[in-house]
Amino acid sequence: MGKIIAIANQKGGVGKTTTSINLAASLGVLEKKVLLIDADPQANSSSGLGIDVENVTIGTYQILEHSNKAEEAIVKSTAPNVDVIPAHIDLVAIEIELVDKENREYMLKEALESIIDKYDYILIDCAPSLGLLTLNALTAADSVIIPIQCEYFALEGLGKLLNTIKSVQKIHNSNLDIEGLLLTMFDSRLRLSNQVVEEVQKHFHDMVFETIIQRNVKLSEAPSYGESIINYDATSKGANNYLRLAEEIIKKNSN
Repeated sequence: MGKIIAIANQKGGVGKTTTSINLAASLGVLEKKVLLIDADPQANSSSGLGIDVENVTIGTYQILEHSNKAEEAIVKSTAPNVDVIPAHIDLVAIEIELVDKENREYMLKEALESIIDKYDYILIDCAPSLGLLTLNALTAADSVIIPIQCEYFALEGLGKLLNTIKSVQKIHNSNLDIEGLLLTMFDSRLRLSNQVVEEVQKHFHDMVFETIIQRNVKLSEAPSYGESIINYDATSKGANNYLRLAEEIIKKNSN
């Protein structure tokens, strides 16, 4: 049975989508079968893997609405062994449309039941908010990766996210684990970057991934070509970082 991992943080610009795309591609290169679900109306992880989001007719919106089955929404990506359930800007409306539905927090969980056995890992790229979309992702997930950028205000809002995770554990999904906190956008030349790493490791110990994602120009260039960092430049620092993260996750989950 596949492991479902949500990649969440209500702060924007912390590396959620970059992590979703490149972790999916790295797991794929390591011969795992991966499904990436784009649960962000900006649809960046869909376009970042070569999908023309303007022409998406069946995607995350339809499977949350239960108007289509998850199988019907799956498309191949530019990364080996990686499929995508893409998003479209119409996903913005889903929060309003689900509000009156019974079991509205479980829509994604129910939709994924029929395909969970087909993949080793299902990654969910969450929107930068703690709304109903993210709640659906956390309710469906086995664990959550929290990207934290190595910059000023890095820990701001983290308490709020951890409280949301606690309440999801209490009410909707008692099995939800924290897969790990992932330090992103690290620049070893900056004192602040090093201070953030120290502070996060001091507070959260084993919850922090050993792998740290360094600031890397190639990482920001790759999505504009509709490619993961592995396809775009396999020798780059970014590719190396995400492959190490994928290996760390595989090792952790095989114990």
